[in-house]
Amino acid sequence: MDIEQAVWAAQGWERLADGVGRRRLPGWDATTGLVVGDKAVLLYDTGATLAEGAEIRAQAEAITGGRRVTHIALGHPHFDHVLGTAAFAGAEVFGAVGMDELLASPRTREELCTDAVRQGVEERAAAEAAEALVAPRHTVTGERTLDLGGRQVLLANVGPGHTGHDLVLLVPGERETVFCGDLVEESGEPQAGPDAIGTRWPDALDRLLALGGEDALYVPGHGAVVDAAFVRRQRDELARRFRVS
Repeated sequence: MDIEQAVWAAQGWERLADGVGRRRLPGWDATTGLVVGDKAVLLYDTGATLAEGAEIRAQAEAITGGRRVTHIALGHPHFDHVLGTAAFAGAEVFGAVGMDELLASPRTREELCTDAVRQGVEERAAAEAAEALVAPRHTVTGERTLDLGGRQVLLANVGPGHTGHDLVLLVPGERETVFCGDLVEESGEPQAGPDAIGTRWPDALDRLLALGGEDALYVPGHGAVVDAAFVRRQRDELARRFRVS
């Protein structure tokens, strides 16, 4: 194990590439990802509560030698991926177009709180996180490149699919790393709630595969890292499930 890998592992994170890693959070096995540039640090998804967000922040700072998270990309608007956002004061928050208005809505915040409690989050913690929730200030239609200093990353609005606001993150490298959000799940069958747009989901995965290519590492919203063949199989299963080609 090299020094950088040991630093990530000491915090319970899986190093995927130089300056790129992720953690599988307890409870729902949701992924949070970290990308470190020379001038900026980007986090993909923030956990299910403010306490979990604060824990992620502390671990990210330990991995980066005390640097703070400067950018956040939210993969989609579900409680286990967004309710920790307020723990990252001053970070620039990005989301798929329309997610800003959605997360600013009192009704959405109430629904996120209710869903979190239904899934086992303590009621006070869920209410606190929902009240403090930070909506994206920057929205992505199509693709947007961010310069983190010494490396550029791509945010891509490839949905709708799992929700109406699915944002993925592509990190170039020797092998591209693609943070897929819940468009891809490995530790269970892809979950299609009331906000899923199932008939469009296979198309979203086609765009995801075109973006990452055959050799990329695909990081699901839940579960182990997979390859393009896994994503393609899941795409075909979803097409059968929702009766589309």
